[in-house]
Amino acid sequence: MRRDARDVVTVTLNRPEKRNALSAAMIAELTEFATGIDADGTVRAVVLDGAGETFCAGGDLSWMKRQVEADRTTRMSEARKLAGMLGALNNLRAPLVGAIRGAALGGGAGLAAVRDVAVAETGTRFGFTETKLGLIPATIGPYVLARLGEGRARRVFMSARIFDAAEAERLGLVARCVESGHLAAAVEEEVAPYLAAAPGAVARAKRLALQLASPIDEASVEASIAALADAWESDEARAGIAVFLDKRAPPWTSVPDV
Repeated sequence: MRRDARDVVTVTLNRPEKRNALSAAMIAELTEFATGIDADGTVRAVVLDGAGETFCAGGDLSWMKRQVEADRTTRMSEARKLAGMLGALNNLRAPLVGAIRGAALGGGAGLAAVRDVAVAETGTRFGFTETKLGLIPATIGPYVLARLGEGRARRVFMSARIFDAAEAERLGLVARCVESGHLAAAVEEEVAPYLAAAPGAVARAKRLALQLASPIDEASVEASIAALADAWESDEARAGIAVFLDKRAPPWTSVPDV
């Protein structure tokens, strides 16, 4: 994390060797960061980006291996931690601006959904890839539906289809796309207006926007956590995770005749 003289804070996902996959430690650190920033109250804007060539490739492999062996209570506890992180970022007092490059898959696409403004490089790949593994995009679901709306979300939410930055912009997952090399400048353009506005008014306006929209309440978050636990207990998830760890194709993959 770094804070500049304008009170703009930049936090960077910093596991480039793992394509910034979300580990238990990263989830805890992001939650702690968001909680601390809100307690501070003097931050004008927050920028979230990723080190290396990939913003976030989704869930960490080691974390997934532990979920395979865990019981339902533990799985729900871990899902609740992820939901808590997403909620803390979504509800930040300060505007949250994102810089996305390379890929934002699974939980990474969920992180795009909780930002107030996300900017992506044109070559970035997006996807809610959980159903390839027999799982579902559950804990990120409330934020994805809030960002995209039901109609647009249903185009990409269940298929695990990979889509490009231009489609992410049309869907509303990101605000705009820029060519490689222009991402930092575009993020600065998104941050600048907030620095000319009264910070207390910005925070109150954001809170009002969240209140006037369909609220993401505790019941919907808990429903998403239970849905993920149900998915983990399915035969499909057991088969999908097993072949994923072995780097094999899942049994439901169908290749059309040529």
